[in-house]
Amino acid sequence: MKAFEQLIQVMQQLRDPASGCPWDLAQDHKTIAKYAIEEAYEVVDAIEHGSDEDLKEELGDLLLQVVFHAQMAAEKNRFDIEDVVHAINTKMIERHPHVFDQHNPLTPEEVAQQWETIKNKGQSKRLLGGVPASYPALMKAYTFGQKAAKVGFDWSSLDRVKSKMDEEWGELLQAMASQNDQHIEEELGDFLFVTAQYARKLGYDPELVLQKANAKFAKRLHAVEAKSQDLGRAMQECSVEELEGLWNQVKSTHPIKK
Repeated sequence: MKAFEQLIQVMQQLRDPASGCPWDLAQDHKTIAKYAIEEAYEVVDAIEHGSDEDLKEELGDLLLQVVFHAQMAAEKNRFDIEDVVHAINTKMIERHPHVFDQHNPLTPEEVAQQWETIKNKGQSKRLLGGVPASYPALMKAYTFGQKAAKVGFDWSSLDRVKSKMDEEWGELLQAMASQNDQHIEEELGDFLFVTAQYARKLGYDPELVLQKANAKFAKRLHAVEAKSQDLGRAMQECSVEELEGLWNQVKSTHPIKK
């Protein structure tokens, strides 16, 4: 706790109008909002690929964002870090009555359902109203599907989702044949949305799946770049056939471990 108190003091000093950091003083909630998202992704990356040291560092960076926002709010007497901690303590206790009150044995699935029931109790907001507008599009599609499924609006089987994907793919091809840009964009969006639901029905978060695919592509492309440089040529100086040959070499000699 002493270390946490020190972090609060460090942030207070950084935001001190007389002796603080000019950059930190120039910030507000909106200007640093993106960093919370970036740091959250870096935490995920450390979990997937890093060491305990990496994870420790990234969790610290994410915690800094919480303290930063709380400090700015405290300066305007809106709330402070103690209010933030009190609020999450209250929420966690209220949403876990099986632990803090009734001590009922529940399965993980029952706990998740209980969480949603307590969360929505007394609320009249719309079903998708709690999904942040700032979510990445793929994450938002996945979350929309989750919320719709919780009220029974979902495909009954994976095969039905696959049929819908085939249907949307056919409509995309028709739109491409029409050469109508607006129609193509709409049908491409529908296909991507259903693809996200297919991943959800398989039990995967498409945002994380695509992040891994991006990382795999980047690793292999960097290897192709290195191979082309070993040949004394830049990638843009190689033909498509040569690049494909290097790509296949990378895939066969440096497979991505699962």
